[in-house]
Amino acid sequence: MNFAEIFGGTLSHDANIREQATRALENASEENFVRISKKHFAVLSNAPQYVLSLAQELANESEQVVVRAAVGIALKNALTAKDEARQEQHSQRWLQVDGESRAQIKQAALATLGSENRSVNMAAAQVIAAIAAIELPHGQWVDVISVLLQNMSTTSAGLKVASLQAIGLICESVNSDILAAQSNTILTAVVQGANSDEPDQEVRLAAITALLNSLEFVRQNFENEGERNVIMQTVCEATQSSDDKVQTSAFECLVRIMQLYYDKMQFYMEKALYGLTVIGMKHESEDIAKQAIEFWSTVCDEEIELQIEADAQDPSQPLERESFQFAKTALPQVLPTLLFLLTKQDEDADEDEWNVSMAAATCLSLLAQTVGSDIVAPVIPFVEQNIRNPDWHYREAAVMAFGSILDGPEPAVLTPLVAQALPVLIEMVKDGVMQVKDSAAWTLGRVCDLPIDCIQPDVHLHGLVTALMSGLEENPRIVANRCWAIMNLAEQLGGADAETCALSQYYEGIITALMRVTENNVDENNSRASAYEAMATLASAAPKDTRAVIGKLGVAILDRLDTTIARAEHSGGGDERLALGELQTNLLNVLTNVARTLGRQISEVSDRIMTSVLRLLNTSTKQAAVSEDAFLLVGALITALEGDFTRYLETFSPFLYGALQNHEEYQLCSIAVGLIGDICRSLGQDAVPYCDQFMTILLQNLEATVLHRDVKPSILSCFGDIALAIGGRFEAYLDVVFRVLISACNLSANTDAVDYDTIDYNNQLRVGIFEAFVGITQGLKSDGKAALVLGQVQSMMGFMSYVYNDPTRSEDVTKAMIGLLGDLADSFPGGDVRDYLRVDWIQALIKEGRAAPRGSSVRVISRWARDMVKQATA
Repeated sequence: MNFAEIFGGTLSHDANIREQATRALENASEENFVRISKKHFAVLSNAPQYVLSLAQELANESEQVVVRAAVGIALKNALTAKDEARQEQHSQRWLQVDGESRAQIKQAALATLGSENRSVNMAAAQVIAAIAAIELPHGQWVDVISVLLQNMSTTSAGLKVASLQAIGLICESVNSDILAAQSNTILTAVVQGANSDEPDQEVRLAAITALLNSLEFVRQNFENEGERNVIMQTVCEATQSSDDKVQTSAFECLVRIMQLYYDKMQFYMEKALYGLTVIGMKHESEDIAKQAIEFWSTVCDEEIELQIEADAQDPSQPLERESFQFAKTALPQVLPTLLFLLTKQDEDADEDEWNVSMAAATCLSLLAQTVGSDIVAPVIPFVEQNIRNPDWHYREAAVMAFGSILDGPEPAVLTPLVAQALPVLIEMVKDGVMQVKDSAAWTLGRVCDLPIDCIQPDVHLHGLVTALMSGLEENPRIVANRCWAIMNLAEQLGGADAETCALSQYYEGIITALMRVTENNVDENNSRASAYEAMATLASAAPKDTRAVIGKLGVAILDRLDTTIARAEHSGGGDERLALGELQTNLLNVLTNVARTLGRQISEVSDRIMTSVLRLLNTSTKQAAVSEDAFLLVGALITALEGDFTRYLETFSPFLYGALQNHEEYQLCSIAVGLIGDICRSLGQDAVPYCDQFMTILLQNLEATVLHRDVKPSILSCFGDIALAIGGRFEAYLDVVFRVLISACNLSANTDAVDYDTIDYNNQLRVGIFEAFVGITQGLKSDGKAALVLGQVQSMMGFMSYVYNDPTRSEDVTKAMIGLLGDLADSFPGGDVRDYLRVDWIQALIKEGRAAPRGSSVRVISRWARDMVKQATA
């Protein structure tokens, strides 16, 4: 059997042949581009014969189209992967192929671009893009773009389309810096293909798509007014194409242009974009209308961000970027269109299906956040006219419009409107049409999320709670929004430190209703998960007079957890395990909040809880998410029971150590590190017998190159927790911990701020370093051993001075630094650190902290640190 027949076998109706062929191809790819034998699908290791054979079959014009297309996809899949680590493996594997073989494969793919069949030449375009994405970053195949651009002079529309598709895919997958030097030639060809003079709409569509993917690296061209005008004219003309796909792609381009080049858009908005986009929103094609709506959502996103930046900036300084207030200017044209589109609901659509009505509601919500109170006056008449409309489409649109404008306007404007609307909304939760009552519940959730003075408990609360709870079992679709409203209500009215609240009298009834919803074994429309989330929130916000109800809830949830554990121990396939795992995470989240709220009262069932947790962790069907939530429950128990948790440590510690050493599941490992801190804080000196093992594993984890870096800052913080707990006995670990911390300081100081992720991680690392020093300083001081820190003060001060001058320093870092300065001053009041503290940057840092908003923790710590530094430098 030849190679093409093997691929044909993957398309066979015979399951056995299909399975054999598929297995042979999978093995071939995994064996690093191996050669396939013609006998019995056997796979033999050899040169890159596998990918060469794929390329030859892709270019074979005499082969069946379906086989060639499948071969092309297989070749692309041999070069690409969604997972970053696997992609790196694929890239290295390709780069190890000899140059002659690679050249043959590239030539075959380039030749196939001219195939008359669209699925075949599209597969070739994907292969070319996959190879380019690997080679271009290594300075190889640098002429691929120019080779593809040569095809634009051909008369073959198919070759033009495939070449443009390849260019677009390359632009999408390759770093923009690598392609910036070729932006002029790419733009010339793409604009030529997208021009209104191009007769073939497929060519035009491919060109517009390529332009969309190239927008990020043509920044220099956008700086040039003449070139920018050409690009904008081309895109605007494409929005008027007779082809719906071209129009959709053109509006998609405008969305991306607004994201990237808002500052350059004032002229084009005034000349064309206001009118074009409003017309587009009214288009009969949903795809076109949704992209035109997305354009205005993007305008709002940009202007909201600009307002946030302006609010954070020193008012005495000129604004770095100006908001042109496009949304406010367009309100008279855009708003009526959005309100009209709200009535275009598709009653047969799935709940999660994105349609014009949902897009309009989202845009309206963003518009309210952008223009604030200006949106109220034109929306309220629409609501009043349609809230009682016999056509449910208009009733639902009115409710959705009202709910969508609740975030943005001033509270003083909203409060009387909400008070007036509440009785109507409560009534509409009982509407005969499911879509109307679901939107009414969502709007009530938005109302409950507002400052609570919009709701008068003595007037509204009984009707509101009754309406939200009624009909919960009618349809799973309506559960999620009702549960969300209850969650918001509990968070607004409740509070674990309060003796009572207006919602207290309803707690038992609400929880009973939610428990009934969760009796269903199927989580249709996320209804069961929503009900459990609402119970977890109610437990978290429960005032003291509801503790008996919360205690009963904890026992009921524990009973259910035990049932799921028994089922899991005898569960069958993967789907059943997955469903059980999701249910267990819901139950664990509720129990965790019950434990946090009840505090020491949880001791009445703590033995049962720990028995269940240990069974859960021991079960063969355990999943990482379940283990993580089980550990969070244990953390809540540790905090609640404090020293009484010691009786569980012997049986729990093997699971704790296993999680600490589970580097693959780094989130579980991170939670386990946090549990060590919880244990040490709760046990104090009684934690000493466990500290050798804790410190050994933590230090090993810091050295482990395979452990995700995000875990390591929390390990440094954990050193501080341990030191604070065991005081002077931490001296045994001091030398090695100081070496680790100084090494971390050097790493942080030598980390370049290349991107936001790196900046964020470096700030986390610095917080971990400072929290470790704080814990060590306080712990040693408590046992009269503060002098052991003196040898490190110079290094600490040098690093803090460096961090103070770093413009990327976060507020958390500032708070941790000020806290450490205060602790050093407090630990050495006799003048040992006087000279270190008498430097300008320290006074400036504390002054900066004292300027934080009134009541913030940074401000409080800064005032204390100022007093400590004054005493130490007197």
